[in-house]
This record gives sequence, structure tokens and C-alpha cells, in this order.
Amino acid sequence: MISTRRFLQFAGLAAATVMLAACGKKEPAPAPAATAPAPAPAKVYVVGTDAAYAPFESQNEKGEIVGFDIDVVQAIAAKAGIQVKFVNTPWEGIFNTLQQGDRDMIVSAVTITDERKQTMDFSDPYFDAAQLIAVKDTSKVTKFADLKKLKVGVQTGTTGDEAVSKLMGKTSTSIKRFESTPLALKELESGGVDAVVADNGVIAHYVANNPGGKFKTVSDKEFVPEQYGIAVKKGNAELLGKLNQGLAAIKADGTYNQIYAKYFGAPPAAAASAPAPAASK
Repeated sequence: MISTRRFLQFAGLAAATVMLAACGKKEPAPAPAATAPAPAPAKVYVVGTDAAYAPFESQNEKGEIVGFDIDVVQAIAAKAGIQVKFVNTPWEGIFNTLQQGDRDMIVSAVTITDERKQTMDFSDPYFDAAQLIAVKDTSKVTKFADLKKLKVGVQTGTTGDEAVSKLMGKTSTSIKRFESTPLALKELESGGVDAVVADNGVIAHYVANNPGGKFKTVSDKEFVPEQYGIAVKKGNAELLGKLNQGLAAIKADGTYNQIYAKYFGAPPAAAASAPAPAASK
């Protein structure tokens, strides 16, 4: 028989063993707290622009894209709550980048025309323009028709190109086409062409900033009034709505007039109410 003392010794040892076993048992690790998924980054809209068309778009000494169009779109984006990124894109093929999805919008002094509206959509107009003729200050040109027997420089694929092609014939050897309007104007300065036809804003800016070229400008009522718009892919109603909302906002609060005055010296007298009926750049 086990004595009471021995029984108590066994009982104490067993209890100690159980307690040690309990202390050595590994408790399961608490489940990690659930974390909320990171918010998706905001979409950045890619804007194509041919940065060789001062004062609308050009590159400064740092290689940054600057100009009237750039400031306008940045102000529109701020009002619409969207982010934009500008990418220098050659004029030839610029609309293909929109169709292919490489660009979300195009802002490059693009004239709204019936032909272009068949393949892309446009924002409300943001600039009124017209064609203007640049010639040497000794030229006898006084009207558009005077160019018919002269050598005329234009930028390929612009409405200046269209206007001169209608006057002289699309295949006329007297039409000299260039990748940019500044190149055409340099050719005028060197005597390679007798005149250049392009958007009034670009011609006026170049003439004012190149007094050594000894240019003068000639306007003509034959030129159809034009308006610029921001181009988006056909059917992109969501983006178009944001752009029009932002444009209306910067016109309402005076931001647009401030940007206009920065580049052209004074706010626009009045915005035209209707886009050009047909074919500026």
C-alpha cells in the first residue's frame, strides 16, 4: 500500500508535470490584421503635341514643353481633377497616335474641321484663328491671290497647306512643304520661297521675334475663320466631358484670359460662337 506521504509526493509530481507541459505548449500566432488594398494610381492622360509651333507649343532651353496650349490644358486638367503628361509628337502621324491609343488627346493648335470630325471628337473651341501670309518687307504681295505665281512654303498637312493647294493645285511644284512652320519661315528668310502661309498666331509670333528676317504680314478676307479644339478618340465622351467642364471653368473665372494675355499681350476681344465650316494647322 502506498502511504499517504508517498501518495502526496506522487500527486505533487504529476501536477507539476502537467503544469510544465501546459507552459511549454505553443499557442497559435494571432492572424495578421487585414489591410485595405492600396488605391489604384490615378490615370495620367497622355497628351500629344508637336512642340515646334510657338507660341502654342515649343520646347524651352531645358527641353520642357511650354506654350499657350500647354498652359490651357494644364489649367483645364486642374479644374477637371485629372492628371496630364505632354509628349512631343511629330505633326505628321500625330492623329494616328490618337487612333492607336498611344495618346489620349491631342493639343497642337488643331483646327476643328468637318473632315477631322469624321475620325475624332473635339472639345469646345478654345482659340480663334485665321491664316496669315508672311513675305519679305519688299514684297508686292497684297492679297492671297497674288501668291498664285510665286513659290509658297507651308507646313505639311495643315490648313495652310489646304488653302494654298486650293489656290495653286495640290500637285503644284510651286508649293514647298515643310515639317514645321518655323522651317518654312527660315526658307523665306533665305529666299528659297516667296511667301509662307500659316496660322496667324504662329506667323505673328515669329515675325515679332525675328526682326532680322525683315518680314511683313498680309491678311486676306478670303481666309476662312478657324477655331482650335482639343482632339480625343472618337466616342470618348467621358474624357470630352471632363475637358469641356474644365474649359468652361477657366473661362468663367478669368484663368483663360490671363493665359491668353500672357502670350498675346491682351485678353481676347470676344470668342467666336461657331466652329469653322471647313478646313491652321
